[in-house]
Amino acid sequence: MPHSIVDTITIGVYLVLLIAVGLRVRALNRNSGDFFRSGCQGTWWLVGVSDFMSSFSAWTFTGAAGVAFEAGWSVTIIFLANAFGFLLNAIWFAPWFRQLRATTVPEIIRNRFGAATQQFYAWCNVPIRILYSALHLSALAIFTAAAFGLNISDVIIVVGIVILVNAVTGGSWAVLSTDFIQMLILMPLTVLIATLCIVKIGGPIEFFEAIQAKGLSDQFAVIKPHGMFPNGAYTWLWAGAMFLQGLFMSNSMTSASRYFAAKDGTAARKAALVAGGLTVLGGFVWFIPPITARLLFADEVLASSAAKPAEVAYAIASAKMLPAGLTGLMVVAMFAATGSSMDTGLNQTSAIITRDILPSLCRALKQSSPAERWMLTIGRIATAMLGVIIIQLALYFSGTKGAGIFEHMLALGSMLVMPMSIPLFLALFVKRAPWWSALFSMVCALVPSVISFSDSQAGNPWSFQKEILWGVSVGVLSFLLTVPFWRFATADYRASVAGFFETMHRPVDFAKEVGVESDNRQLRTAGWFAALIGSLVCLLALLPNPVSGRIQILSIGGSVAALGLFMARAGRSRTPAISTPATSADDPVTGAPNLGGTP
Repeated sequence: MPHSIVDTITIGVYLVLLIAVGLRVRALNRNSGDFFRSGCQGTWWLVGVSDFMSSFSAWTFTGAAGVAFEAGWSVTIIFLANAFGFLLNAIWFAPWFRQLRATTVPEIIRNRFGAATQQFYAWCNVPIRILYSALHLSALAIFTAAAFGLNISDVIIVVGIVILVNAVTGGSWAVLSTDFIQMLILMPLTVLIATLCIVKIGGPIEFFEAIQAKGLSDQFAVIKPHGMFPNGAYTWLWAGAMFLQGLFMSNSMTSASRYFAAKDGTAARKAALVAGGLTVLGGFVWFIPPITARLLFADEVLASSAAKPAEVAYAIASAKMLPAGLTGLMVVAMFAATGSSMDTGLNQTSAIITRDILPSLCRALKQSSPAERWMLTIGRIATAMLGVIIIQLALYFSGTKGAGIFEHMLALGSMLVMPMSIPLFLALFVKRAPWWSALFSMVCALVPSVISFSDSQAGNPWSFQKEILWGVSVGVLSFLLTVPFWRFATADYRASVAGFFETMHRPVDFAKEVGVESDNRQLRTAGWFAALIGSLVCLLALLPNPVSGRIQILSIGGSVAALGLFMARAGRSRTPAISTPATSADDPVTGAPNLGGTP
């Protein structure tokens, strides 16, 4: 549908607010520790929402929605698998990851396996993270092009630049703050869209009756019989592979950075529960609209000019359901989904370049590493360069034809990320593994991926589940085969491994290791921005709409504004906790200058 001037203003105001958040928290970044991990002062609710928002992107409303349009409820398995990963985070891994007291993932890999493995993972992670961010941005452009008829390239450039400016100015503090604010837009709006879809059809019972009347009961079943979809998709074996992927990818060291900003292990555990709960909720309400599109607007969806028409199902359903003025807000919600994953990726990737790759290059060139006072500037420069690369790649992906975003994401995850995650999960439990065990396991796990790629080129593609099961089997077995070689490990390496596990299981003493908390300031900042956004949404009720439409607008804007005012008042009235300033000048793990501080 063509966009209106109101929709354009809504999107413009939102983008300006994103930049304002980055500028507001810019002063909190006094060193690279603040820029990359918020000085380890993130409250559990702020970190948890950020973890949730960064775990998906607009791909959910394009690629995954396309799966829901074609196959119904099977797509929820992907999000239940993610929630399963967050649950395991809460039980075990989230406190461990925070207690590793690190700034980057390669840093903890160095403490576990040594410098060679650290550098290998650092150099591999940068291009992978860049590719994921580019795919997320491309998916966003597909959605907005379908909803408004906007130029895909223009969307990629404008949104990419805004996210880039936000990430460069505000760092990790901006990531946490904007992710929370964006969740307050995304979740109420998507719940409203799902509710309107149910009401449009007549109610929950009528919704399922409509699926049956269309003859889609079997096609929309959660688990499908083998042969209904190509390559055994959406079968029990496919579901098992999806949960297996969630186990390794969500709980290996590669995901540890989710909790680096948390205050301590307890805050990290609570953050994981928040992220998991929101993932379960989203995994159901997000796919009611594309299923509704299949029931009511299938011809319009299939007539789309998109490379894969099913991927615009959510856009068309929401545009049909929302009252005047909220269509632009719907696209803002998609901006929020992509912005949260892209800014997180930018921040973490620039941290790897600044704190892992650059010092190694300096040592190789026999030059001194940059002083800590320069790390913040270098981090901002790295973030800017990465943003430009991501925008260029997104422009390329947006012009590709054939495979949809969903297939791109699954292929990338199964071929590259899984082999890297397997040994970094096992290494959290298996102590007696030599320094080269992770590299050996990853290389072995890549063999099935290479064979799969070769077979695909020959016209015999592997199924997703076959590639995952082969990769996991080979990766786990090859890692365990290295254990007997532990007896050849040097005394220094054994001491390093012992120190790694001791640190991982030692609770964080926030008062001694970080210092003064900033809980109240986080409440006030997030609260006032939320109140402002909610108030602006309420102004949309002035547009010509039936009474029901005005009520829908006010319900979203009013709830966000009320929550924001409550948070702002709570942040002002709470008595600040008394804490002792950090007594150690050094990081407990790396020996680097302590990065905690008072914002």
